[in-house]
Amino acid sequence: MNKPSDCICRGAVLEFRTIKDALEAFVIEGGNRLASVVDHIYASDLMSDVLAFGKPNSVLLTGLATRQAVVSAHMAEFKGIVFVRGKKPKDGSADFARKNNLVLLSTYLDMYEACIRLDSLEANRDGPEMPAQTARSADNIIFGHKFYIRGNDFANAGMVSTEVKSILKKIGLDNMLIRRVAISTFEGEMNVIMHAEKGVVDLLVTSQLIDITIDDCGQGIADVGLAMQEGYSTASEEQRAMGFGSGMGLPNIKKNADKLDIESVVGKGTKLNMKFFI
Repeated sequence: MNKPSDCICRGAVLEFRTIKDALEAFVIEGGNRLASVVDHIYASDLMSDVLAFGKPNSVLLTGLATRQAVVSAHMAEFKGIVFVRGKKPKDGSADFARKNNLVLLSTYLDMYEACIRLDSLEANRDGPEMPAQTARSADNIIFGHKFYIRGNDFANAGMVSTEVKSILKKIGLDNMLIRRVAISTFEGEMNVIMHAEKGVVDLLVTSQLIDITIDDCGQGIADVGLAMQEGYSTASEEQRAMGFGSGMGLPNIKKNADKLDIESVVGKGTKLNMKFFI
């Protein structure tokens, strides 16, 4: 993923041994503590989020294979870490974990697949309900994730929308629905790259809808009504030369989304919220 933040923090009562088997993981450190039980599963590559939002007695899923991740987990009173994509820290992390009674595992699964497997595992058990703070609506949350975009990063243009498309395919949604979401997300992503300093794409999939918010820090839109007209563009000549800025971005999003809300303040940024009903 472009720069993944976190999956939903999920309540769970699982032994590390069960987690290891479900993720087909191998032990880096703490093989004698696999009977330990965790109460929550938290997935993130941002250690500041782990420290701010992580709950004690959790297991952390991360692609950040560094001592910083292990130390952060310890500071947040986590019981262990599962490194995804086969990663294994080589900077003294195992020694630190041994001294602080942490379990370290590694799985060749990616973050998304690991989250899905653990969520499915827990769904088949009797256990605590999902914490209230993870729900944005009464619908059942299937997946939640944040992606980060850097302005003027044309080298990675389309990476976020590609990941969103891949996630929706793995969930098994209708191909035409996925296409509409992918097109709309790509248009929003390009708007951030072309006109803002940075942005966040917040993806939420429930049993009823796909909700995507793209919130950027940038120049904003002076006249939203004008920007919604096909062919209207404020793209630079350089951007046009690269094949972008045809003036179809927002109209394309409106065409493909079931609902589109736009908030924009000149000099501060723009927030798009797109809803696609399943």
